[in-house]
Amino acid sequence: MENKRELFQILTRRFVLLNKNCCTAEGIEISTVHSHIIYEIEKQHSPTMQQIADTLAIDVTTFSRQIQTLIKMQLVSKSPSLDDKRFFNLSLTAEGQKLAQSIETSMNAYLDEIFSHMNEFEQETVLRSIKLLNSAMAKSSVCCTPYL
Repeated sequence: MENKRELFQILTRRFVLLNKNCCTAEGIEISTVHSHIIYEIEKQHSPTMQQIADTLAIDVTTFSRQIQTLIKMQLVSKSPSLDDKRFFNLSLTAEGQKLAQSIETSMNAYLDEIFSHMNEFEQETVLRSIKLLNSAMAKSSVCCTPYL
């Protein structure tokens, strides 16, 4: 039987290396964490800081510092929630949207190159398996509940 942990260790290391290549776009270099934050802000409609922090499983204090950096870089804007002034909504600036699209294009190209080493059946099998694994992880009592 395959060593599951070893398979996941290798996969995780490879994705860390892939992510290291993801985050220079439009002449701007950002960290992997910033890339994940930008992705989630773009994906969700006017999310609150708490929603993104929860989605990424980052404590709010650390997350707040990350957002301040992105605001200083003029990639993200923060505004008081219309529903509750205690909360702040996040959105991407025009520059942030450009960067998000550039990272998306790069990451899709990387993944397309990786998948090019498989035939169509293998690609579909891998994607179906990843969906199944994500679903199982979401149901697990020991893992991953903050992630959507």
